Formats: sequence, C-alpha cells, structure tokens
Amino acid sequence: MIELDALCRHYRMGRNEVAALAGVDLSIAAGEYVAITGPSGSGKSSLLNILGCLDRPSSGRYSLDGADVAALDDDRISALRNQRIGFVFQSFYLLPRLNVLENVLLPLRYADAPDPGAETRARKLLARVGLADRIDHRPAELSGGQQQRAAIARALVRQPSLLLADEPTGNLDSKTAAEVLALLAELHGEGQTIVLVTHDPDIAASAPRHVRLKDGRVAEDRRHAA
Repeated sequence: MIELDALCRHYRMGRNEVAALAGVDLSIAAGEYVAITGPSGSGKSSLLNILGCLDRPSSGRYSLDGADVAALDDDRISALRNQRIGFVFQSFYLLPRLNVLENVLLPLRYADAPDPGAETRARKLLARVGLADRIDHRPAELSGGQQQRAAIARALVRQPSLLLADEPTGNLDSKTAAEVLALLAELHGEGQTIVLVTHDPDIAASAPRHVRLKDGRVAEDRRHAA
C-alpha cells in the first residue's frame, strides 16, 4: 500500500536548511499495523504529514495504493486525503457546537457526491466504539476517552484504506489509553491498515511492527512475535 523511496523533507530556517527526513525507504503492506517511534526531531511528524498528504516531500517518491502522490495536483491530493485516509490525533478536534453524530459525519461535507448510507454507517460506528447512547451529546459532555472514540469513528466513516494515528493516547489516562489501543488492535484484526506515531515504547511494543526513526532515517524496523 505504501512505498517510500529515498524520501526527503527539508525546511528552510533562516539561512539554514534543516533535513527533517533524510532518505527514508519504507514499505507498508495493506492490513499492517505499524508503530513509528523516535526521539524529538527524528522526523516522526514530518513523515506522518507526508503519509497523510498534508505535506509534500522535497525529494524522493511516495506511492499510495500505486499512485505517485507527488504527481497529483492539489485537488486530487485533497480528494485522496478525504477518501482514502483517516486521521486520529492526540487532540480530538471535535467541533464543540456539533453533537457527536454531526462530528462523525463532518468528513462527508467535503465529499464530491452524497453518500446515502453515511448516517447509518456513522451510527453503527458509534455503537461499535461504545457511544450509541451519546450520539446527541456535545463534546464537552464526553470524557476524554469518549471524545477519542468519537474521533476514531469520524476517521472511519469514509471507510479509509489507511488510518493514521498521531499520539492517540497522549491525552488519556492509562486505563482509557488501553481501551483505545484495544480498539485499534481490533480494527487491525479486521484488516484495517494503521500507522501510529508514539513516543511510548510500551505502545510501540503493542503493534505487530515497530519502525524507529533517528536523524530523519529508519534506524530500526522489526516485527514483534504474535
């Protein structure tokens, strides 16, 4: 599903050029669950932004489902991001004036065509993540764990081929974090491709594959025993 070849991302800071990514080679197959770790400044966020089509590489190649992302114009990039990629962030980014169901349906507002099954799918997803009785509640009426589960339902409502999670348990207590990780593992068991960025080695160890970045490169890539 994902092919990265000599991927680089440079940023200009004053007179200096900083290499956030300095030649990343990485392949991720459909259905894999990969945790990405590394110290601050190792390139984790830059890599996730490129995988999510929120940024473009300075050089190298990023192929997603066989499409060379660098060759796509902005409109096609936006369509790809909306249709094929789901995002889960450390901050839940739920809109406070919308209820839970409306928040989950939010990505459909930017779809090219109406999706008549969207609301039914959203309700099923909310039941799946344990929020069937919170559909009409606003985010402020939910706990942190409930807000993150709502955010996961929102990420899945477009049935993305790739789910990206950026420190999804960072704002949660340990018990709630374990519940969210169990949900991600369950989704992976059903075939969902997941790439998760974390600074926590225990969370990384819970994923079947662990990629560690250092100085903008892949320093380690290993699979855990089942």
